[in-house]
Amino acid sequence: MTYQLTDLGWSSFFQTQREAAPELTPYRITEIHRSRMTALGETGEATLTSPRLAAGELAVGDWVMVDPEMRIQQVLERKSLLQRRAAGTDAQTQLIASNVDTLFIVTSCNEDFNIARIERFLALAHEAGCYPVLVLTKADLCDDARAFEAEAQALDPMLTILTVNAREASAAEAVAAWCKPPQTAAFIGSSGVGKTTLTNALTGGDAATGGIREDDAKGRHVTTARSMHPMRNGGWIIDMPGMRALRLLDTREGIDSVFDDLAELEARCRFSDCAHDTEPGCAVRAAIEDGELDPERLQRWRKLRAGEAKNTETIAESRARERKFSKMVKGVVKGSGKRKGR
Repeated sequence: MTYQLTDLGWSSFFQTQREAAPELTPYRITEIHRSRMTALGETGEATLTSPRLAAGELAVGDWVMVDPEMRIQQVLERKSLLQRRAAGTDAQTQLIASNVDTLFIVTSCNEDFNIARIERFLALAHEAGCYPVLVLTKADLCDDARAFEAEAQALDPMLTILTVNAREASAAEAVAAWCKPPQTAAFIGSSGVGKTTLTNALTGGDAATGGIREDDAKGRHVTTARSMHPMRNGGWIIDMPGMRALRLLDTREGIDSVFDDLAELEARCRFSDCAHDTEPGCAVRAAIEDGELDPERLQRWRKLRAGEAKNTETIAESRARERKFSKMVKGVVKGSGKRKGR
């Protein structure tokens, strides 16, 4: 199937960048493999290579400029970027998806529902520049789905919440309404909450879905890699593997957007470095004492801020070490070349 670039989400934002390299052809990445990428362009689907960039520097949803040999020469500036600190002990940034307009945060009305995790995903969306929509699934399997909805709505009265049964056609219709063509959306959440079921309904696909364990509502990983698919309504959806852990980095503004009430209170504290413990003139403690602020919300805010700061600092230190090592290697190579020339 062939597409117009605008069908794939191309806009003046990307066209302006293209003018610097008119001899190259734009493609949008739909899947990333170890050494090759699947992408869509005006001539249809293509397989790209990236000799100049590592796979970790690319994300599903990226717009790239390609030469006649189908080699990626440039990644266009992104309108939005979802990223996190990679799992494990290595201090690495993992790109999740790019150029996403709407981020569907999917959780189910059971033991998977976790306010702290929802806040993390909301912070990620705000920092990336995506519009967040919370999708509560398995509404048909709980006694009172409205209780879950009310708890989530308390985070933000303006938060868009969809409470659905993912297996019903109405669920796909409700979700699709928040991703108009040719916009791009992405699903994020734990395994087993219905992301792939919704993707199948939105795209007409038949990807395998998995169940959950009854004791803790944890799902089995079925989707193993990120991939972008055309939706029946003309939009695009990025399906992603289940994600329970999300180590935020470079998301201070996103966190403060989610906790804007606390950020406003903090600005009224007498001391700019107030720790909100025993300091005089602390507006945060005063709000707690007056019953206007839940102490647990303060603790979640502190934990999220501390974790984000640690992850961001660790990544920055790692990058500084890499730059220092690279500079040292270049110096050694340059010195070796001078000695050989004597």
